[in-house]
Amino acid sequence: MKISDCDEIATWLAEAGLLGIRSEESLVQAFCERCVEAGLPLGKAFVMIDTLHPMHEARAFFWDEDESISFREEEYPSSREGKGAELWKRSPFLQMLRRRELTLRCRLEAGETRGFPAIEELRDAGQTDYLAIVYRIRQAMRVEDVDAFYARWTTARPGGFSEEAVAVLSRLTPLLGLAVRSAAQTRLTKTLVEAYLGRGPGRQVLSGGIRHGSVKRINAVLWFSDITGYTNLSESVQNDQLVPLINDYAEAVIGAVKAAGGDVLKLIGDGVLAIFTSSRPEYSCRAALEAERDMRTRLLQLAKRRKNDGLSVADIHLGLHAGRVFYGNIGTPDRLDFTVVGQPVNEVSRISSMCESAGRNMLCSSEFAELLLGEEREKLVSVGRFALRGVGRARELFTLDPSLSLERSQPLPGLRRRQGRG
Repeated sequence: MKISDCDEIATWLAEAGLLGIRSEESLVQAFCERCVEAGLPLGKAFVMIDTLHPMHEARAFFWDEDESISFREEEYPSSREGKGAELWKRSPFLQMLRRRELTLRCRLEAGETRGFPAIEELRDAGQTDYLAIVYRIRQAMRVEDVDAFYARWTTARPGGFSEEAVAVLSRLTPLLGLAVRSAAQTRLTKTLVEAYLGRGPGRQVLSGGIRHGSVKRINAVLWFSDITGYTNLSESVQNDQLVPLINDYAEAVIGAVKAAGGDVLKLIGDGVLAIFTSSRPEYSCRAALEAERDMRTRLLQLAKRRKNDGLSVADIHLGLHAGRVFYGNIGTPDRLDFTVVGQPVNEVSRISSMCESAGRNMLCSSEFAELLLGEEREKLVSVGRFALRGVGRARELFTLDPSLSLERSQPLPGLRRRQGRG
């Protein structure tokens, strides 16, 4: 392998790390291919990086010189318990962390395996040399809590790696680690921002919309839902069941909103504030109704599961509204919230709170109803005029015609009204 080839790969890794636009898997695969093209006799490669994830502790990537063996990736569970713990106890990487070793080499052709089953498997697969490299990326008091970048390189070349090849891999591996970590951080940032802010706001923030007071006025369909009778329900369920209950119902609501193209902006206790936006307002209204329909289907499935498990079952009250709101960064320079504010936001929560009084699990405003076209509008009936708390004038509210099935496949002949409470 020429020095110029090694320098070229090093430069490519540095640029890839700075740009941060390649995925971890594409980086590892391209790195292995570039090394082979430059003359480095790689047989098999394994690259792993610890990650911040509630379910997976690390992501790993496998490459093989045999093109019939596909490049693959795996996500590993916690190393503290279960299968993940058993695998980690037998790993050469754990010993390296405990001994604070940067590299571990086993000349497989000479029978060196250090007694590790994983290394023995590589020897039995025809590999002749083994080189493992570990770089810590987060220190901790206990080895179990250390985060690191791990790489394992093997070759099937008779005689194993040359000393030059070992030197090249020792030089390039930390650069690969930096590039992979950059890609992982980019992916993690995107995941966290969208998880905590919502899909739309998350993308706005990542594209540079983080300036204090950076807001714009938009037309939006507003969604506000919460668990029916939550206060009484929270007093009746056991303490250890309350958070799982909230999570179950939040999953049903948020899943439906996202599937219909909406953005969840806030989780307020058991409540969910979301918006639907489009250049065609009627499309936003239609999407909100589609999300409502999907949510009801999910709630039926959830109720069945929770009943089978002997758990409490609830329902969701939903308010839908349409109006012009301020959308963007609200707060102070050091504590911002990407959200919507304005009178329509206050009104949609009041509309939702009227569901119990009206005896309906969904209510929408006249502004929302008027934006609907054709069959969707014909499925609404008026429940009357209501005085909303904090709103200066009484509002006419609508609901889905109760005679319609869950699929709501039969349109009504026209927008019908019935007398409701004033």
